[in-house]
Order: sequence, then C-alpha cells, then structure tokens
Amino acid sequence: MFSFVSDFKKRDMEYSDKQVQIIESAERLFADKGFSGTSVRDIAETAGVNLAMISYYFGSKEKLFEAMFLHRSESFKLQLETMLQNKELEPMEKVEQLIEQYILKLTSQQCFHRIMVREQMMNNNGFIAGQIQTLKTRNQALIKQLIQEGQDKGAFKKDVDIPLMMMTLIGTVSQLVTTQHYYKEINGLQSLSEEEFQQHIQTKLSQHLKKIFKAILSNEE
Repeated sequence: MFSFVSDFKKRDMEYSDKQVQIIESAERLFADKGFSGTSVRDIAETAGVNLAMISYYFGSKEKLFEAMFLHRSESFKLQLETMLQNKELEPMEKVEQLIEQYILKLTSQQCFHRIMVREQMMNNNGFIAGQIQTLKTRNQALIKQLIQEGQDKGAFKKDVDIPLMMMTLIGTVSQLVTTQHYYKEINGLQSLSEEEFQQHIQTKLSQHLKKIFKAILSNEE
C-alpha cells in the first residue's frame, strides 16, 4: 500500500495562496475529467500559471494529486484528533460531531467527493487507490478510538461493526450529494437558493443520521 502522508511529514504543511490556487484548479479538472484525462497543461491553463510553476511547486501530476489529498484531508484529521482529545464531551456528543463534520466535509468539498467516487468506481489506478486506502484506514483508526471510548464507558454496545457503520454515514451523505438535483425536485425545493438548499440538506442529513447512530450505538434501553 502506498502511503503518501509519511512522505509529506517533514514538509511544510502550509501551502501558499498560489499553491492553493493550483491545487483547487486541479481538483476541479480531476472532478470533471478524471486523473488520467487531465493534463498538467490543462491545470496550468485553468490556474493561470505556466507549466514551470507547477513543476517547481509539485514536481509532477502525481505529486500534485498527493498535495490535493493532503490539503483536503489533513484538516479533517486534525478535527477528529481534537474531538477525541476533548474531555468535556460525552462519547455520543463526539459521535454527533463526527456526523456533522462528515456532512460538512462532503457537502462543502463536492469536487473532491466526485474524485473519490469516480476513482473508487473505476479502481484502475494503483497509485490513487493506494492513497484512498491510506486515507480511509487512517480515519477509521481514529473513529475506532472514539467508539472504543464509548464502549469502555458503557455508553456504546460492544458488537458494533465500525466499517459498516461508517459506510452508512458516508454512503448516505454521498448518495444525497450525488443525486441532490433529484432530491430538490422530488421535495419541491426549487425555490430555495443554492445556499439555502445546501443548508437544508445538511440539517436533514444531520437529524436523520444522528437517529440512526443512536440506535446503532446506544446502550440505553
């Protein structure tokens, strides 16, 4: 399995405005055209920079893809770690925060989400598959700590299938994000602005998933 995080640990995690501009331009193109269908020249033209600048900052399209993953995933990892270390929150409160963070992540980073969905469906690029697997494994290890804390305190059931539980969370949010135009029409929400609609689906998802997770996890009779 290819581990991209360790390769970057000794590097500066803070990107300049120009680097972020390039990363976000690449992200939009990867979402629309796929990794293989996007050239470095396409990225340079979209970002309004020359090819040499991309080579200087990132070295290659593969390294730029790594940087995009790092840019999107590190902040989420820090959020999970901070939440785990918060002694003031009860385990179920942490789970509710986890749900809200995942919903916000997927709804606010829809290009990145499309890349993840596309590449997992195609599964024909070992380099990208390795990065996705590393990202999933790392996040699941953190979430396992959270569930273990609740179990140790007697708040959560012992027989929790964590991978399946996370599939319920990510799959539900992913399905709604991917088919949101249908959801809008079916529920007669066409009059909402895009901002209002995104807030609506975030609220609905949060309420729905918190009920499901309480039923899955809670030891309350």
